[in-house]
Amino acid sequence: MKKVGVAILGLGVVGGGTYRILTGHRDFYRKAHGLDLTVECVLERNAARAVELGIDKSKICSNIAEICSNPEVDIVVEVIGGVEPAKTFVLAALNAGKSVVTSNKELYCKYSYELEKAAKKNNCGLFYEASCVGGVPVIRTLLDNLQGNKILSMTGIINGTTNYILTKMSDEGASYGDVMKEAQKLGYAEADPTADVEGYDAAYKLSILSSLAFHTKIPFTAVYREGITGVDCTDLANGKRLGYALKLLAVGKNKGDGIEVRVHPAFISSNHPLAGVKDSYNAVYITGDSVEDVMLYGRGAGALPTGSAIVGDIIYCATHDNFNYSPFENTKDADPATKFICNFKSAYYIRLTASDKAGVLSKVTAALGKHGISVSQLVQDENRNGEFVSLILITHETREKDVDKAVEEINLSGIAEVAAVYRVVA
Repeated sequence: MKKVGVAILGLGVVGGGTYRILTGHRDFYRKAHGLDLTVECVLERNAARAVELGIDKSKICSNIAEICSNPEVDIVVEVIGGVEPAKTFVLAALNAGKSVVTSNKELYCKYSYELEKAAKKNNCGLFYEASCVGGVPVIRTLLDNLQGNKILSMTGIINGTTNYILTKMSDEGASYGDVMKEAQKLGYAEADPTADVEGYDAAYKLSILSSLAFHTKIPFTAVYREGITGVDCTDLANGKRLGYALKLLAVGKNKGDGIEVRVHPAFISSNHPLAGVKDSYNAVYITGDSVEDVMLYGRGAGALPTGSAIVGDIIYCATHDNFNYSPFENTKDADPATKFICNFKSAYYIRLTASDKAGVLSKVTAALGKHGISVSQLVQDENRNGEFVSLILITHETREKDVDKAVEEINLSGIAEVAAVYRVVA
Protein backbone atom coordinates (compact mmCIF):
# COMPACT_ATOMS: atom_id res chain seq x y z
CA MET A 1 0.00 0.00 0.00
CA LYS A 2 1.51 3.29 -1.09
CA LYS A 3 0.98 6.11 1.42
CA VAL A 4 0.60 9.59 -0.07
CA GLY A 5 0.34 12.68 2.11
CA VAL A 6 -1.68 15.68 0.88
CA ALA A 7 -1.76 19.30 2.06
CA ILE A 8 -4.63 21.61 1.08
CA LEU A 9 -4.12 25.36 0.75
CA GLY A 10 -7.51 26.97 1.32
CA LEU A 11 -10.71 25.41 2.62
CA GLY A 12 -13.29 27.40 0.70
CA VAL A 13 -15.96 25.76 -1.45
CA VAL A 14 -13.53 23.74 -3.58
CA GLY A 15 -10.99 23.05 -0.83
CA GLY A 16 -13.74 21.82 1.47
CA GLY A 17 -15.17 19.62 -1.27
CA THR A 18 -11.73 18.15 -1.96
CA TYR A 19 -11.24 17.36 1.73
CA ARG A 20 -14.63 15.63 1.93
CA ILE A 21 -13.89 13.48 -1.13
CA LEU A 22 -10.42 12.48 0.09
CA THR A 23 -11.60 11.51 3.56
CA GLY A 24 -14.92 10.00 2.51
CA HIS A 25 -13.39 7.80 -0.22
CA ARG A 26 -10.19 6.83 1.59
CA ASP A 27 -11.11 3.14 1.88
CA PHE A 28 -12.25 3.06 -1.75
CA TYR A 29 -8.91 4.48 -2.96
CA ARG A 30 -7.07 1.86 -0.91
CA LYS A 31 -8.97 -0.95 -2.63
CA ALA A 32 -9.26 0.53 -6.12
CA HIS A 33 -5.82 2.13 -6.50
CA GLY A 34 -3.63 0.70 -3.74
CA LEU A 35 -3.21 4.23 -2.37
CA ASP A 36 -3.62 5.45 1.18
CA LEU A 37 -4.34 9.15 0.62
CA THR A 38 -4.17 11.15 3.83
CA VAL A 39 -4.68 14.85 4.45
CA GLU A 40 -1.61 15.63 6.53
CA CYS A 41 -2.23 19.36 6.99
CA VAL A 42 -4.13 22.39 5.72
CA LEU A 43 -3.39 26.09 5.38
CA GLU A 44 -6.49 28.04 6.36
CA ARG A 45 -6.83 31.39 8.13
CA ASN A 46 -10.29 30.51 9.42
CA ALA A 47 -9.46 27.76 11.92
CA ALA A 48 -13.15 27.36 12.80
CA ARG A 49 -13.84 26.40 9.17
CA ALA A 50 -11.21 23.64 9.36
CA VAL A 51 -12.53 22.33 12.67
CA GLU A 52 -16.06 22.36 11.27
CA LEU A 53 -14.89 20.03 8.49
CA GLY A 54 -13.49 17.66 11.10
CA ILE A 55 -9.81 18.58 10.79
CA ASP A 56 -7.74 18.23 13.96
CA LYS A 57 -6.30 21.54 15.18
CA SER A 58 -2.80 20.04 15.11
CA LYS A 59 -3.07 19.80 11.31
CA ILE A 60 -3.92 23.47 10.76
CA CYS A 61 -0.84 25.37 9.60
CA SER A 62 -0.29 29.10 9.86
CA ASN A 63 2.25 29.49 7.01
CA ILE A 64 3.49 27.77 3.87
CA ALA A 65 6.89 27.01 5.40
CA GLU A 66 5.29 24.49 7.78
CA ILE A 67 3.86 22.59 4.83
CA CYS A 68 7.03 22.76 2.72
CA SER A 69 9.13 21.39 5.59
CA ASN A 70 6.71 18.56 6.43
CA PRO A 71 8.25 15.29 5.21
CA GLU A 72 4.84 13.58 5.26
CA VAL A 73 3.48 15.89 2.56
CA ASP A 74 3.97 14.64 -1.00
CA ILE A 75 1.33 16.64 -2.88
CA VAL A 76 0.16 20.20 -2.25
CA VAL A 77 -3.32 21.20 -3.45
CA GLU A 78 -3.75 24.94 -4.13
CA VAL A 79 -7.34 26.16 -4.20
CA ILE A 80 -6.87 29.72 -2.93
CA GLY A 81 -7.54 31.44 -6.26
CA GLY A 82 -6.08 34.65 -7.67
CA VAL A 83 -2.41 35.31 -8.30
CA GLU A 84 -1.03 36.17 -4.87
CA PRO A 85 -0.34 34.65 -2.41
CA ALA A 86 -1.14 31.53 -4.47
CA LYS A 87 1.85 31.98 -6.79
CA THR A 88 4.31 32.40 -3.92
CA PHE A 89 2.88 29.34 -2.15
CA VAL A 90 2.94 27.11 -5.24
CA LEU A 91 6.52 28.05 -6.11
CA ALA A 92 7.58 27.41 -2.51
CA ALA A 93 5.98 23.95 -2.62
CA LEU A 94 7.58 23.05 -5.95
CA ASN A 95 11.00 24.29 -4.83
CA ALA A 96 10.61 22.12 -1.72
CA GLY A 97 10.13 19.07 -3.95
CA LYS A 98 6.36 18.78 -3.53
CA SER A 99 4.14 18.06 -6.52
CA VAL A 100 1.28 20.53 -6.95
CA VAL A 101 -2.35 20.19 -8.00
CA THR A 102 -4.16 23.49 -8.64
CA SER A 103 -7.62 24.66 -9.66
CA ASN A 104 -6.40 28.23 -10.17
CA LYS A 105 -7.09 29.17 -13.79
CA GLU A 106 -5.85 32.76 -13.52
CA LEU A 107 -2.57 31.71 -11.91
CA TYR A 108 -1.95 28.88 -14.34
CA CYS A 109 -2.97 30.93 -17.38
CA LYS A 110 -0.65 33.82 -16.56
CA TYR A 111 2.30 32.04 -14.92
CA SER A 112 2.33 28.41 -16.05
CA TYR A 113 5.69 28.98 -17.73
CA GLU A 114 7.22 30.00 -14.39
CA LEU A 115 5.52 27.25 -12.39
CA GLU A 116 6.48 24.59 -14.93
CA LYS A 117 10.11 25.71 -14.90
CA ALA A 118 10.21 25.17 -11.11
CA ALA A 119 8.43 21.81 -11.44
CA LYS A 120 10.94 20.56 -14.02
CA LYS A 121 13.90 21.79 -11.99
CA ASN A 122 12.73 19.88 -8.92
CA ASN A 123 11.31 16.84 -10.75
CA CYS A 124 7.80 17.54 -9.45
CA GLY A 125 4.39 17.07 -10.97
CA LEU A 126 2.22 20.06 -11.86
CA PHE A 127 -1.43 19.24 -12.50
CA TYR A 128 -4.32 21.57 -13.33
CA GLU A 129 -7.35 19.62 -14.58
CA ALA A 130 -9.62 21.51 -12.18
CA SER A 131 -8.58 24.89 -13.59
CA CYS A 132 -10.84 24.46 -16.62
CA VAL A 133 -14.48 23.39 -16.77
CA GLY A 134 -14.79 22.02 -13.23
CA GLY A 135 -15.46 18.28 -13.19
CA VAL A 136 -15.37 17.87 -16.98
CA PRO A 137 -12.11 16.03 -17.89
CA VAL A 138 -11.15 18.18 -20.86
CA ILE A 139 -7.45 18.68 -20.05
CA ARG A 140 -6.72 14.97 -19.64
CA THR A 141 -8.65 14.35 -22.86
CA LEU A 142 -6.48 16.83 -24.77
CA LEU A 143 -3.24 15.62 -23.19
CA ASP A 144 -3.83 11.88 -23.50
CA ASN A 145 -6.89 10.65 -25.36
CA LEU A 146 -6.83 12.95 -28.39
CA GLN A 147 -3.09 13.00 -29.00
CA GLY A 148 -3.55 11.09 -32.24
CA ASN A 149 -5.43 14.04 -33.71
CA LYS A 150 -4.65 17.45 -35.02
CA ILE A 151 -7.29 19.53 -33.23
CA LEU A 152 -9.01 21.73 -35.80
CA SER A 153 -11.43 23.60 -33.58
CA MET A 154 -12.80 23.84 -30.08
CA THR A 155 -16.00 25.62 -29.06
CA GLY A 156 -17.12 25.70 -25.48
CA ILE A 157 -19.52 26.98 -22.88
CA ILE A 158 -16.95 27.17 -20.10
CA ASN A 159 -18.38 29.60 -17.60
CA GLY A 160 -21.34 28.41 -15.53
CA THR A 161 -22.34 31.82 -14.20
CA THR A 162 -22.94 33.38 -17.61
CA ASN A 163 -24.65 30.26 -18.91
CA TYR A 164 -27.04 30.33 -15.96
CA ILE A 165 -27.80 34.02 -16.54
CA LEU A 166 -28.41 33.64 -20.29
CA THR A 167 -30.55 30.53 -19.74
CA LYS A 168 -32.81 32.32 -17.26
CA MET A 169 -33.08 35.41 -19.47
CA SER A 170 -33.97 33.29 -22.49
CA ASP A 171 -36.38 30.87 -20.82
CA GLU A 172 -38.15 33.34 -18.53
CA GLY A 173 -37.71 36.68 -20.30
CA ALA A 174 -36.17 38.12 -17.13
CA SER A 175 -33.85 41.12 -17.29
CA TYR A 176 -30.09 40.85 -16.88
CA GLY A 177 -30.21 42.79 -13.60
CA ASP A 178 -32.91 40.61 -12.05
CA VAL A 179 -31.20 37.36 -13.03
CA MET A 180 -27.85 38.64 -11.74
CA LYS A 181 -29.36 39.30 -8.31
CA GLU A 182 -30.81 35.79 -8.28
CA ALA A 183 -27.49 34.26 -9.37
CA GLN A 184 -25.67 36.07 -6.57
CA LYS A 185 -28.25 34.94 -4.03
CA LEU A 186 -27.83 31.30 -5.14
CA GLY A 187 -24.04 31.53 -5.09
CA TYR A 188 -23.60 31.18 -8.86
CA ALA A 189 -22.24 34.72 -9.16
CA GLU A 190 -19.75 36.56 -6.95
CA ALA A 191 -20.55 39.86 -5.24
CA ASP A 192 -18.28 41.36 -7.92
CA PRO A 193 -19.16 39.27 -11.00
CA THR A 194 -16.80 41.08 -13.39
CA ALA A 195 -14.47 38.11 -14.01
CA ASP A 196 -17.40 35.99 -15.16
CA VAL A 197 -19.74 38.38 -16.98
CA GLU A 198 -16.98 40.30 -18.79
CA GLY A 199 -15.44 37.06 -20.08
CA TYR A 200 -12.15 37.07 -18.17
CA ASP A 201 -12.76 33.67 -16.56
CA ALA A 202 -13.58 32.06 -19.92
CA ALA A 203 -10.59 33.77 -21.55
CA TYR A 204 -8.20 32.36 -18.92
CA LYS A 205 -9.58 28.89 -19.57
CA LEU A 206 -9.46 29.26 -23.36
CA SER A 207 -5.82 30.34 -23.13
CA ILE A 208 -4.99 27.12 -21.28
CA LEU A 209 -7.12 24.81 -23.42
CA SER A 210 -6.14 26.25 -26.81
CA SER A 211 -2.44 26.04 -25.92
CA LEU A 212 -2.90 22.32 -25.28
CA ALA A 213 -5.14 21.77 -28.30
CA PHE A 214 -2.95 23.60 -30.81
CA HIS A 215 0.46 22.71 -29.32
CA THR A 216 1.70 26.27 -29.06
CA LYS A 217 1.60 28.92 -26.37
CA ILE A 218 -1.59 30.98 -26.54
CA PRO A 219 -1.20 33.78 -23.98
CA PHE A 220 -4.22 35.36 -22.35
CA THR A 221 -3.42 38.62 -24.14
CA ALA A 222 -4.03 36.94 -27.52
CA VAL A 223 -7.63 36.05 -26.65
CA TYR A 224 -10.29 38.43 -27.98
CA ARG A 225 -12.87 39.04 -25.24
CA GLU A 226 -16.41 40.41 -24.93
CA GLY A 227 -18.83 39.95 -22.03
CA ILE A 228 -22.60 39.62 -21.65
CA THR A 229 -23.50 42.79 -19.73
CA GLY A 230 -25.04 44.39 -22.81
CA VAL A 231 -27.28 41.45 -23.70
CA ASP A 232 -30.94 42.43 -24.15
CA CYS A 233 -33.91 40.08 -23.72
CA THR A 234 -35.22 41.37 -27.08
CA ASP A 235 -32.35 39.72 -28.91
CA LEU A 236 -32.65 36.49 -26.93
CA ALA A 237 -36.33 36.29 -27.92
CA ASN A 238 -35.55 37.13 -31.55
CA GLY A 239 -32.85 34.50 -31.67
CA LYS A 240 -35.15 31.84 -30.25
CA ARG A 241 -37.78 32.73 -32.86
CA LEU A 242 -35.17 32.31 -35.62
CA GLY A 243 -33.89 29.00 -34.26
CA TYR A 244 -30.86 30.13 -32.26
CA ALA A 245 -29.71 30.16 -28.65
CA LEU A 246 -27.40 32.86 -27.30
CA LYS A 247 -24.37 31.61 -25.35
CA LEU A 248 -21.10 33.05 -24.12
CA LEU A 249 -18.82 30.96 -26.31
CA ALA A 250 -15.10 30.31 -26.12
CA VAL A 251 -13.95 29.60 -29.67
CA GLY A 252 -10.56 28.30 -30.77
CA LYS A 253 -9.73 27.47 -34.39
CA ASN A 254 -6.47 26.25 -35.86
CA LYS A 255 -6.66 27.19 -39.50
CA GLY A 256 -4.05 26.98 -42.21
CA ASP A 257 -3.63 30.74 -42.17
CA GLY A 258 -3.46 31.13 -38.38
CA ILE A 259 -5.14 30.62 -35.02
CA GLU A 260 -8.35 32.23 -33.78
CA VAL A 261 -9.05 32.49 -30.04
CA ARG A 262 -12.06 34.48 -28.89
CA VAL A 263 -14.63 34.72 -26.11
CA HIS A 264 -17.91 36.51 -26.82
CA PRO A 265 -21.69 36.05 -26.80
CA ALA A 266 -22.88 34.39 -29.99
CA PHE A 267 -25.98 32.79 -31.42
CA ILE A 268 -25.69 29.08 -32.06
CA SER A 269 -28.12 26.97 -34.05
CA SER A 270 -30.69 25.17 -31.92
CA ASN A 271 -29.64 21.98 -33.77
CA HIS A 272 -26.11 22.22 -32.36
CA PRO A 273 -25.45 20.10 -29.22
CA LEU A 274 -24.13 23.16 -27.36
CA ALA A 275 -27.47 24.94 -27.73
CA GLY A 276 -29.04 22.52 -25.24
CA VAL A 277 -26.43 23.14 -22.52
CA LYS A 278 -28.36 25.09 -19.90
CA ASP A 279 -28.12 26.61 -16.44
CA SER A 280 -24.69 26.23 -14.81
CA TYR A 281 -23.65 23.25 -16.93
CA ASN A 282 -20.60 23.48 -19.19
CA ALA A 283 -19.56 21.69 -22.36
CA VAL A 284 -16.65 21.66 -24.80
CA TYR A 285 -17.17 20.61 -28.43
CA ILE A 286 -13.91 19.48 -30.04
CA THR A 287 -13.25 18.63 -33.67
CA GLY A 288 -10.19 16.55 -34.55
CA ASP A 289 -8.97 15.62 -38.00
CA SER A 290 -9.38 11.89 -37.29
CA VAL A 291 -11.94 11.55 -34.50
CA GLU A 292 -14.16 14.28 -35.99
CA ASP A 293 -16.57 15.62 -33.31
CA VAL A 294 -16.40 14.97 -29.55
CA MET A 295 -18.39 16.77 -26.85
CA LEU A 296 -17.60 16.73 -23.13
CA TYR A 297 -20.43 17.83 -20.86
CA GLY A 298 -20.94 18.27 -17.13
CA ARG A 299 -20.83 20.51 -14.10
CA GLY A 300 -18.41 23.36 -14.68
CA ALA A 301 -18.08 24.40 -11.04
CA GLY A 302 -19.03 23.46 -7.50
CA ALA A 303 -17.43 21.85 -4.48
CA LEU A 304 -17.68 18.19 -5.47
CA PRO A 305 -17.39 18.40 -9.30
CA THR A 306 -14.24 20.54 -9.07
CA GLY A 307 -13.03 18.49 -6.11
CA SER A 308 -13.46 15.40 -8.28
CA ALA A 309 -11.05 16.85 -10.86
CA ILE A 310 -8.54 17.72 -8.12
CA VAL A 311 -8.63 14.25 -6.59
CA GLY A 312 -8.29 12.74 -10.06
CA ASP A 313 -5.06 14.70 -10.47
CA ILE A 314 -3.87 13.62 -7.02
CA ILE A 315 -4.37 9.95 -7.93
CA TYR A 316 -2.75 10.43 -11.35
CA CYS A 317 0.23 12.11 -9.71
CA ALA A 318 0.53 9.38 -7.07
CA THR A 319 0.45 6.56 -9.63
CA HIS A 320 2.92 8.00 -12.15
CA ASP A 321 6.65 8.23 -11.53
CA ASN A 322 7.56 10.18 -14.65
CA PHE A 323 5.91 13.57 -14.95
CA ASN A 324 4.93 15.08 -18.28
CA TYR A 325 4.75 18.81 -18.90
CA SER A 326 3.31 21.03 -21.61
CA PRO A 327 3.44 19.49 -25.11
CA PHE A 328 4.81 22.79 -26.44
CA GLU A 329 7.50 25.28 -25.47
CA ASN A 330 5.88 26.98 -22.48
CA THR A 331 7.13 30.54 -22.51
CA LYS A 332 5.68 33.81 -21.26
CA ASP A 333 4.75 35.02 -24.74
CA ALA A 334 3.57 33.31 -27.90
CA ASP A 335 6.03 31.77 -30.31
CA PRO A 336 6.92 34.52 -32.85
CA ALA A 337 6.04 32.04 -35.60
CA THR A 338 2.46 31.69 -34.36
CA LYS A 339 0.07 33.85 -36.38
CA PHE A 340 -3.18 35.01 -34.79
CA ILE A 341 -6.25 35.94 -36.84
CA CYS A 342 -8.09 39.00 -35.54
CA ASN A 343 -10.36 39.67 -38.53
CA PHE A 344 -12.69 36.77 -37.73
CA LYS A 345 -15.00 35.22 -40.29
CA SER A 346 -18.57 34.56 -39.19
CA ALA A 347 -22.24 35.02 -39.96
CA TYR A 348 -23.84 37.90 -38.05
CA TYR A 349 -27.15 38.80 -36.44
CA ILE A 350 -27.87 42.52 -36.85
CA ARG A 351 -30.88 44.26 -35.28
CA LEU A 352 -31.72 47.74 -36.57
CA THR A 353 -34.22 50.40 -35.65
CA ALA A 354 -35.19 52.00 -38.97
CA SER A 355 -37.53 54.68 -40.22
CA ASP A 356 -40.78 53.07 -41.35
CA LYS A 357 -40.52 54.48 -44.87
CA ALA A 358 -40.28 53.09 -48.36
CA GLY A 359 -36.72 52.56 -49.61
CA VAL A 360 -35.08 52.25 -46.18
CA LEU A 361 -34.45 48.53 -46.49
CA SER A 362 -32.83 48.89 -49.91
CA LYS A 363 -30.49 51.56 -48.51
CA VAL A 364 -29.52 49.30 -45.61
CA THR A 365 -28.81 46.35 -47.88
CA ALA A 366 -26.88 48.63 -50.22
CA ALA A 367 -24.66 49.73 -47.33
CA LEU A 368 -24.05 46.09 -46.45
CA GLY A 369 -23.42 45.15 -50.07
CA LYS A 370 -20.87 47.94 -50.42
CA HIS A 371 -18.72 46.02 -47.91
CA GLY A 372 -19.34 42.62 -49.46
CA ILE A 373 -21.99 41.51 -46.95
CA SER A 374 -24.97 39.53 -48.21
CA VAL A 375 -28.14 38.78 -46.26
CA SER A 376 -29.40 35.23 -45.79
CA GLN A 377 -32.44 36.03 -43.64
CA LEU A 378 -34.55 39.13 -43.01
CA VAL A 379 -37.32 39.65 -40.47
CA GLN A 380 -39.35 42.81 -39.93
CA ASP A 381 -40.84 43.04 -36.46
CA GLU A 382 -44.59 43.54 -36.61
CA ASN A 383 -44.61 45.57 -33.39
CA ARG A 384 -44.03 49.03 -34.77
CA ASN A 385 -43.15 51.94 -32.56
CA GLY A 386 -44.59 55.07 -34.15
CA GLU A 387 -42.39 56.07 -37.07
CA PHE A 388 -39.84 53.32 -36.49
CA VAL A 389 -39.69 49.59 -37.14
CA SER A 390 -37.28 46.87 -35.98
CA LEU A 391 -35.40 44.96 -38.68
CA ILE A 392 -33.44 41.76 -38.02
CA LEU A 393 -30.84 40.57 -40.51
CA ILE A 394 -28.82 37.36 -40.53
CA THR A 395 -25.86 37.66 -42.87
CA HIS A 396 -23.93 35.07 -44.76
CA GLU A 397 -20.42 34.40 -43.47
CA THR A 398 -18.30 37.53 -43.71
CA ARG A 399 -15.33 39.28 -42.14
CA GLU A 400 -15.51 41.12 -38.80
CA LYS A 401 -13.94 44.33 -40.08
CA ASP A 402 -16.38 44.51 -42.98
CA VAL A 403 -19.28 44.27 -40.55
CA ASP A 404 -17.75 47.01 -38.39
CA LYS A 405 -17.46 49.32 -41.40
CA ALA A 406 -21.00 48.61 -42.56
CA VAL A 407 -22.44 49.19 -39.07
CA GLU A 408 -20.62 52.51 -38.83
CA GLU A 409 -21.93 53.60 -42.21
CA ILE A 410 -25.53 52.64 -41.36
CA ASN A 411 -25.36 54.48 -38.03
CA LEU A 412 -24.09 57.63 -39.74
CA SER A 413 -26.60 57.49 -42.59
CA GLY A 414 -29.60 58.68 -40.59
CA ILE A 415 -31.80 55.99 -42.15
CA ALA A 416 -31.35 53.46 -39.35
CA GLU A 417 -29.59 52.76 -36.08
CA VAL A 418 -27.88 49.44 -35.33
CA ALA A 419 -29.18 48.31 -31.93
CA ALA A 420 -27.33 44.99 -31.63
CA VAL A 421 -24.74 42.86 -33.42
CA TYR A 422 -23.91 39.24 -32.54
CA ARG A 423 -21.87 36.61 -34.28
CA VAL A 424 -23.72 33.49 -35.42
CA VAL A 425 -22.10 30.07 -35.10
CA ALA A 426 -23.51 27.29 -37.27
